[in-house]
Amino acid sequence: MKFTLGEDRVEFAAAVRKALAGGCDPKVVRAAWEGDLEPTIWQTLVDMGTTDPELDWVTRVAVAEEVGRAALPHPWVESAFVCGPATGEACFGSTDAGTAPYIPAGADVDVLLLRADTGYELFEQSAVDTSSVETVDGSRRLVEITARTNGTPIVPTTDPFLAGALGTAAVLVGLGQHLVDATVAYVSEREQFGQPVGGFQAVKHHLANAAKDVAFARPMVHRAAHGLDTADPTAARDVSTAKALASDGATLAAEIALQCHGAIGYTVEYDLHLWLKRVWALSRAWGDADEHRALVATELGLT
Repeated sequence: MKFTLGEDRVEFAAAVRKALAGGCDPKVVRAAWEGDLEPTIWQTLVDMGTTDPELDWVTRVAVAEEVGRAALPHPWVESAFVCGPATGEACFGSTDAGTAPYIPAGADVDVLLLRADTGYELFEQSAVDTSSVETVDGSRRLVEITARTNGTPIVPTTDPFLAGALGTAAVLVGLGQHLVDATVAYVSEREQFGQPVGGFQAVKHHLANAAKDVAFARPMVHRAAHGLDTADPTAARDVSTAKALASDGATLAAEIALQCHGAIGYTVEYDLHLWLKRVWALSRAWGDADEHRALVATELGLT
């Protein structure tokens, strides 16, 4: 099977990248740490149709990669991959990360999709109490939720855990690609012993390994999305494979970016830090690599 995004999806993703470049610079990401979620870029993404619940999964992952590349601080995956498809309506929503009790931007969204003993329930923001949770990536604005009443039962057509894991995998690919690109640009300019650091063989090898791992994850994310679109019986296995590869690839890209940037990479005020912390957070959200490898092993009958 020849699998490509196709011209329409490529152009749509390029338009999203352009919109994010103009409306989600590092200042917007950093401001979210202080509780200022800039609304204009979210409305732009909505107007472009990126949160349309009728979008196919392959188109969603193409957009999600651009969301990751820009480190968008809004709960786009939770809205476009989980809440929107579950409710059948475009929404500014959030949900728990599959295996964790905390909700990204839970104090800012309009609706929340929460797990219940019998499935999932949908809550209006006014029906819950929130308390902030300290986390490695403050721009995600995690909160703990206490519902004051029962929610509306929801029966999602797609498993929210699979949807969230797939969307997060695609975002991680975008994050990893940004880190590789930014580090290549940095080592091409940074000089040592009278030549660019990027000219040293060890640096080239590190960056090549990071680029390879990110590149290997991308087609698996696309394959998993195709599986959800076609109700492929291997879709759950493919999503877990994609999330494991994307978590590993983005984590390696973060490690190499930090190493190649040297001491400045540890500086909170340096923009690189925003992408590093997003990777550290999302590589564990919706199941980490070890959890998803275990799920793959179970799907293959190896455990």
